[in-house]
Amino acid sequence: MKTLLLLSLFSSAQKAIGQKNYTISGSIKSKNNGEYIIGASIKVLNSDYGTTSNEYGFYSISLVPDTYQIVYNALGKTADTLTISLVSNIEKNISLLEANYELASVTVTSSKSSGRSVAGSQMGIEKLSVQEAKNIPVIFGEKDLLKTIQLLPGIKTAGEGNSGIFVRGGSTDQNQIILDEANIYNAGHLFGFFSTFNSDAIKDIAVYKGGMPAQYGGRLSSVLDVRMNEGNNQNTSVSGSLGLISAKLNVEGPIQKNKSSFLITGRRTYADVFLKMDEKYKDNKLYFYDLNAKLNYELGKKDKLYLSGYFGKDLLGFNDQFTTNWGNGTGSLRWNHIFNSRLFLNTSAIFSNYNYEFKVKNGTNDIRIFSQIRDWNLKQDYQYSINNKNNLRFGWSGIYHIIRPGEITSNATSSINDKIQDKRYSFENALYASNVFKPNKNLNITLGARLSGFNVMGGGNFFNIDEKGNIKDTIKYAKEEIVKTYCNLEPRVSIGYMLDANTSVKAAYTRNAQYMHQITNSNGSNPLDKWASTSNIIKPQISNQFSLGYYSNILLNTYEFTAEAYYKEMENVLDYRNGADLFLNETIEAQLLFGKGRAYGIEFMLKKKTGTLTGWISYTLSKSERKINGINNNEWYNATQDRTHDISIVGIYQLSKKWTLSGNFVFYTGSAVTFPTGKYQVNGQTVYYYNSRNADRMPTYHRLDFGATWQLKKTKKWSKELVFSLYNVYGRENAFTINFRDNKDNPNLTETVQTSLFRWVPSISYNFKF
Repeated sequence: MKTLLLLSLFSSAQKAIGQKNYTISGSIKSKNNGEYIIGASIKVLNSDYGTTSNEYGFYSISLVPDTYQIVYNALGKTADTLTISLVSNIEKNISLLEANYELASVTVTSSKSSGRSVAGSQMGIEKLSVQEAKNIPVIFGEKDLLKTIQLLPGIKTAGEGNSGIFVRGGSTDQNQIILDEANIYNAGHLFGFFSTFNSDAIKDIAVYKGGMPAQYGGRLSSVLDVRMNEGNNQNTSVSGSLGLISAKLNVEGPIQKNKSSFLITGRRTYADVFLKMDEKYKDNKLYFYDLNAKLNYELGKKDKLYLSGYFGKDLLGFNDQFTTNWGNGTGSLRWNHIFNSRLFLNTSAIFSNYNYEFKVKNGTNDIRIFSQIRDWNLKQDYQYSINNKNNLRFGWSGIYHIIRPGEITSNATSSINDKIQDKRYSFENALYASNVFKPNKNLNITLGARLSGFNVMGGGNFFNIDEKGNIKDTIKYAKEEIVKTYCNLEPRVSIGYMLDANTSVKAAYTRNAQYMHQITNSNGSNPLDKWASTSNIIKPQISNQFSLGYYSNILLNTYEFTAEAYYKEMENVLDYRNGADLFLNETIEAQLLFGKGRAYGIEFMLKKKTGTLTGWISYTLSKSERKINGINNNEWYNATQDRTHDISIVGIYQLSKKWTLSGNFVFYTGSAVTFPTGKYQVNGQTVYYYNSRNADRMPTYHRLDFGATWQLKKTKKWSKELVFSLYNVYGRENAFTINFRDNKDNPNLTETVQTSLFRWVPSISYNFKF
């Protein structure tokens, strides 16, 4: 009823203006495989009007009656131009051909890459195509989008080989990572050395660092929106790869040609196979696997149905004495409905699950530790094209969170008693709306707001604690009782102004609230880290981010230059008390302290988009700090993720039709850490004394990687290639950890011990498709 009333008001407003508009709408897809194209450009020639296709390929543009030339274009596709006489509403479904990029005799390629748009008001966004990531060398030679985005400005790796990211001074849990709209709570395999995202299954990836659109919420620092391929509805195809430690296989094809398709992609490492060759390690376990699957079906011209899922698991074990496994599972059911040429609806039902299990056998003790977080999510997203100057997006979402913080169970002969912590239940809900307004050819304005709410539900014991973390009293709530309710208004505004056809400036303000928190005292994301929801003690984290940017396309769009500055202030950020015990602590709130934070910096990027040599140079200068009473004498101190300088240089060179060479160089300031300032003896054991939090630094990190792709064969029906890479070309021994110990000859002296993970990592993989 509310939706109908809202649409009626928009219709009345249009009539009051007195200008009749007609609409051109439809869907844009790839002619080669039938997949819908995200972010395709629809441009009206000789005018300031245009739009882009949404996440499902749908577009809508309203214009006054006239004859227009409309250009349809997308990354990696051949543009199509249509002449349309607009005298009524028109449906135009477009199929774009793959662009055929061949080397010319003068060694010039045309490989338009993804990037930031100079036009529009959206800022703080990074987009990366799977094709770009394909040629960039990463550790173990595995094509990895999460590792590749760490080479972009404002996005920093959480550590050597780690898939975790720090975005604009935020911690790893302040990034919302979603796969086909489902939350991913741990995005790493093998302790982060591989990401959960199999690139063969990925269609599009976008990272929002600032100015997040109103449909996103729940995290302070960024949104990483990953969309899976839909599957080829034209022809069945098989592709895959064989590497030194992993293999992948992808199968896709039509269920009913032009109407429905399927996709199944699987990946597994086989390090455990090599372990079995050694009698000493044959009973050890070390591998991961994941599976992506998707079905889609066109119910009619106005309705489409999508069903997608992901399941991944890691297993690490030492004989039968120690075993740990963890993994994600998601499922998304989505229904698209086109009410008319202007109104589009997507309804989603989403399931997400993350859990870890830890087993130890020691003598008569047989112990199992288990933790889990599970989400059930229902949401609706409406997109309404009001006229050629206004595009409205609005909707709602509701998530039911269930957290099992930790459970210890043991056998009858164990000396350790069972311990089951109370489950935590909560509802996270939101209403949102935003409008993209283009008052004239130079100015774009996006106004939006998100109203979020969080209900802490009962079902166990809740505590009140004093300033020192001691429990004052315990209150038991029934499962249906509401313990506490939080509500936050999150306004967003962004403005873009075109200085000329190739240059613009933009500004944005975004307020975000975060209700789910990761409790950790490690530098990056660890599968055993604990997740905690907002409670009667843990308050929602709040951030206000201001950003300003300059954008320019140079030399006929050959180069793209961007500069963005930001300042972010945060409330209710979490850190642990000195000497905190975070592992399976029932009163986790008693181990935490809360305060404020700030992060600020400037990011530069120069990108070459065409030619035989493409790539980019990015540089970030930044600062991230916290101020929490009870830590560092109540003074500002460096956040763990604070790094002053971060530089990435990426180059991809098309040597010939058969050979592509690539390389990247990274350099960044060492992470902030706390080293001991003294030591003393207790019962013959050395105990170290620590003073200021995060006042020291890990050594500076730098590394050079090379890669080469040899195209063995490429036809319309068959392709195969060999990919070579060398990680850490000059063998830099970068510090992974630094520990301290007494000198053997003189215990009064202390010496440091540096652990480095990788010196040289060569790899080779064979990729095929038919």
